[in-house]
Amino acid sequence: MSLDLAFAAIGGYLLGSIPFGLVLTRLAGLGDIRQIGSGNIGATNVLRTGRKGLALATLLLDGGKGAIAVGLAWALLGGGNAPLVAGFAAVLGHNFPVWLKFKGGKGVATTFGTLIAAAWPVGLAACLTWLVVAFLFRISSLSALVALAASPVYAWFLAGPQAAVMAAGLAVLGFVRHHTNIVRLLKGEEPRIGAKK
Repeated sequence: MSLDLAFAAIGGYLLGSIPFGLVLTRLAGLGDIRQIGSGNIGATNVLRTGRKGLALATLLLDGGKGAIAVGLAWALLGGGNAPLVAGFAAVLGHNFPVWLKFKGGKGVATTFGTLIAAAWPVGLAACLTWLVVAFLFRISSLSALVALAASPVYAWFLAGPQAAVMAAGLAVLGFVRHHTNIVRLLKGEEPRIGAKK
């Protein structure tokens, strides 16, 4: 079992570490996304280039990393904890990719993809929470933080304690990665969705 978990963790990390935002913006001739806006490689910062299609593709691919990691672990290693470990590792890979000197994104889309694949009602509830908060306040980081905070509660009631533990771990990781956003939110200085930083 421990060997299976090790394979799940390594495979999930490597899959999650693919920096789709950076790859897509370079292929589109926009240069290094890390030199634009917040310097993040995720979809929100890609949106600051004004290329909505590119931002959507980044969102789907980043989310897909988490979902595929969970799905592959389930197919190759069976149920149990392996899919949860693979999904968590995919988020770690996105946030701390070895290819970019461990400086990656904030893992929101990959977290949602992981939750959808591991327990779709939980992932759907988290995504809906993000959308509602984004509609009301138009602040991506606030939407992410509220959705991340709510996801362990959703998981506890909709999927059970194991999924809740994973969701709680992802929430903690997400809050740590959003520490600068939290400071700006408290100061009222966080940029709104679609605004160029």
